[in-house]
Amino acid sequence: MRHKIYFASDFHLGIPDHTTSLEREKKLVAWLEMARADAAEIFLMGDLFDFWFEYKTAIPRGYARLLGKLAEITDSGIPVHLFRGNHDMWAFDYLTKELNIQLHRDPEFREFNGRHFYLAHGDGLGPGDKGYKFIKKVFANPFNQWLFRQLHPDFGIRMALFWSRKSRSASIEKEKKEQDITLKLIQQRITKHSTELLKLHPELDFLIYGHYHYPLDTPLAGNARQIVLGDWITHFTYALFDGKDLELRVFDR
Repeated sequence: MRHKIYFASDFHLGIPDHTTSLEREKKLVAWLEMARADAAEIFLMGDLFDFWFEYKTAIPRGYARLLGKLAEITDSGIPVHLFRGNHDMWAFDYLTKELNIQLHRDPEFREFNGRHFYLAHGDGLGPGDKGYKFIKKVFANPFNQWLFRQLHPDFGIRMALFWSRKSRSASIEKEKKEQDITLKLIQQRITKHSTELLKLHPELDFLIYGHYHYPLDTPLAGNARQIVLGDWITHFTYALFDGKDLELRVFDR
């Protein structure tokens, strides 16, 4: 019986190189195959790709195994959701039209089996980080998206992937060395955001985020819990809601 809800985030497919990314993609496909056995819905909470841009007639090369598996799952009647993260904010309608993936652009409130959820990728939420919030507005501007689309895909995608890989590789090394900084940012931004949100929505049971790459289950006011999903570069973690409770797990196959 399909009754479980699966959540995972921050796969960053495409980095640091084709071989490593392909290994991670195959592991993700194995996880999706496992989940489809009893999933009522599957939520991919952002940064599925490290870079993604949809031209009118072209998309980034690769990811055939993943895209095929996602199509197979949605064709079987299981809803798959993608919350756009800061690395795949330029996902427009290809994934919806071709794969029947439900695309989400903003945080959402959902209810499953009487339990109340708040779902968000997590980027730009909470106080601070004004530089990123400005850049996000620039990237989200339709005119700037049109300008990028004027670049030939061979040049535009290659250029974007180069800078994306360079930036992410540096970030990965920083995250490994400065875990305490990541935890501090979660506390200062996401936990602050969750605390303020609970004042307006005290009925919430679970607040689920991606973006910060460190798996964390934090009790909040009342019986609420804040779940940071971690990533699929280092931790390979996901959350599973079985209809009553939610648990962070590691996929180790």
